[in-house]
Amino acid sequence: MKKFYLGLLIMSASTIQSQKFPDLKAPIAEKKEHIRTIHGDKVNDPYYWMIDYFKKGKDSTKVVDYLKAENSYWEGMMKDTEPFRDKLFQEMKSRIKEKDESVPSFKNGYYYYTRTEEGKQYFKYCRKKGNLKASEEVLLDVDQLAEGHPYYSASGFSISPDNTKLVYGVDDVSRRQYKLFLKDLSTGKTVDLGIKNTEGDAVWANDNKTIYYTENNPVTLLSEKIKRHTLGTDPGKDVVVYEEKDKSNYIGVGKSKNEKFIMIYSAATTSSETRYLNAADPNGTFKVFQPRIKDVLYDVTPLEDKFLITTNKDALNFKVVETPLDKTGVENWKDFIPHRKDVLMQGISEFKNYLVFSERQNGLSQLVIYDRKTGKKEFVKFDEPTYTVSPSGNPEYNTDNFRFGYTSMITPNSQFEQDLKTGKRTLLKQQEVLGGYNKENYVTERLFATAKDGTKIPLSIVYKKGFKKDGNSPLLLYAYGSYGNSSNASFSSPRLSLLDRGFVYVMAHIRGGQEMGRQWYEDGKMMKKKNTFTDFIDAGEYLVKEKYTSPKHMYAQGGSAGGLLMGAIANMSPNLWNGVIAHVPFVDVVNTMLDESIPLTTNEYDEWGNPNNKEAYFYMKSYSPYENVEKKNYPNLLVTTGLHDSQVQYFEPAKWVAKLRDMKTDKNILFLKTDMAYGHGGASGRFDYLKDTALVYAFMFKLEGINK
Repeated sequence: MKKFYLGLLIMSASTIQSQKFPDLKAPIAEKKEHIRTIHGDKVNDPYYWMIDYFKKGKDSTKVVDYLKAENSYWEGMMKDTEPFRDKLFQEMKSRIKEKDESVPSFKNGYYYYTRTEEGKQYFKYCRKKGNLKASEEVLLDVDQLAEGHPYYSASGFSISPDNTKLVYGVDDVSRRQYKLFLKDLSTGKTVDLGIKNTEGDAVWANDNKTIYYTENNPVTLLSEKIKRHTLGTDPGKDVVVYEEKDKSNYIGVGKSKNEKFIMIYSAATTSSETRYLNAADPNGTFKVFQPRIKDVLYDVTPLEDKFLITTNKDALNFKVVETPLDKTGVENWKDFIPHRKDVLMQGISEFKNYLVFSERQNGLSQLVIYDRKTGKKEFVKFDEPTYTVSPSGNPEYNTDNFRFGYTSMITPNSQFEQDLKTGKRTLLKQQEVLGGYNKENYVTERLFATAKDGTKIPLSIVYKKGFKKDGNSPLLLYAYGSYGNSSNASFSSPRLSLLDRGFVYVMAHIRGGQEMGRQWYEDGKMMKKKNTFTDFIDAGEYLVKEKYTSPKHMYAQGGSAGGLLMGAIANMSPNLWNGVIAHVPFVDVVNTMLDESIPLTTNEYDEWGNPNNKEAYFYMKSYSPYENVEKKNYPNLLVTTGLHDSQVQYFEPAKWVAKLRDMKTDKNILFLKTDMAYGHGGASGRFDYLKDTALVYAFMFKLEGINK
């Protein structure tokens, strides 16, 4: 009798699963032998052929056909969710104020702002002269420019010192390779400067006719050269003012806030170098501020009487030093804000009379106001347990008004202005959530999970009031954990569609970021990278232990390097998650890092290691998701990519999914969704991305049996 009852349970569970998803046949990718041999290690990569579209070689049509077949598969499997997905899309879109305007920022006699119109995907870039009651001048109508383009990104708006010209970049492919355009603001005429493969921005010298820009390699996408262009001349004859020889460095060009210097920056993960030039002497020669030093990073802030430098020289968590304008070498650096073991110095916002330091302590961002005349310091204080604060919209040097952005899991994005003299704080704008939003209906917490090595991992948590810690609630756990990029607790109006349906949302501040200081990053990179993955797993186990959720209701999400995290935790602890969502995931670590023709590979050696080194190779191989797929059960998986992705090429997730289909022993769902017109960041319009969000939510809701 007991056996019969058990059989009924099994049959019932199977029936429920079959009702959730139709019985469609998933695509099976062809296998072709491709042997990789290095360091005496011989590995067959049967899906290597999927790189062919990227290489523009043979069989590229077969790759596209496979991606389309995967798209047809997930579309068929999720067909019954289309009405619900449309409902979710409309619900999330309805919270967005379609007709809106940014807080105007003042620079050089004009107030600049963007505004959006009802039903439009993009925006208008505008200005008003002198005061906000002046007539509006529309500098760029991006809605109009984007017409007819599946993807359109306008970037790097740069106004000439005399306010008469605008240079901007355009990428209509989604490869982050921008063409530069010039608009004459007095005539309204726009011309293509004939400059392509750039970072998308340009910097004006003070003569109003010379610009500097960063040129990228068209194949590897590496930033390689800083060039000088004079308006009206042949761009083919532009002068190379700096060429980076070290392929592990990113380079860029900017202008100091006080408008006195053109600055060239070159930086890898562990060292950097700056060059500078008087902005009034565009044909002059750039000077090296301080030649690069192994394992030393530095960032220069020019003031009228000295330079301030934020550096990690003899300072793990960075410090601020000062040096004279005419003596910039390291031998002249003197402590301005000394190093502190418990505080990470992140940057400086400079003004004529004040400085504002951006810091991070105990995992939380903070701002410190410094009076340049008296040396007095004052913290900008906030009350919520977890939040994010950062400088925002401060282009003017000669002002005593400081603007900053503030947000938390329950507080919409807010922009404040603080009088640095009096301390008076004014709310300029808070993100409006249409349809009614009351933060009192939601709860945010900050807890610490204990990793297996004893490290305390901060968790930022949000849920709707009424949530019970009984282990039965669905929970989405998110993290990134790479490059020293800190994940910040912030508000999301689309996330309300999760919370209102009973989900708990948790952000894990795992090692590999920089939330708890520079050592937090050092302990989650290179030969310590696995800490990132085990921290996330330990966070998940803690949430189960504390009954926020259970494995049958817990979901994990991450993108790009956070997608690597998703692949690793799916291999290492597959039974902890009911579902895993991996966006544009970096999952084929070894093969990508061995191929210097793949964009950005050499820039990444200081983060992951160089697999041409035997020790680094075998360590990478031990965690790379693609290398470690096994014959075992995996959680339900939703994987996304973009055919034109410039950061993580489409073939990484495609190969991973193909191998999972071949190896996994479960009957759980596995989807690969490829955006055939987009790249790493997805759709460019301000509403289109919500369709992808709706799909992710519908995927989890379907697994949870939530259908309204």
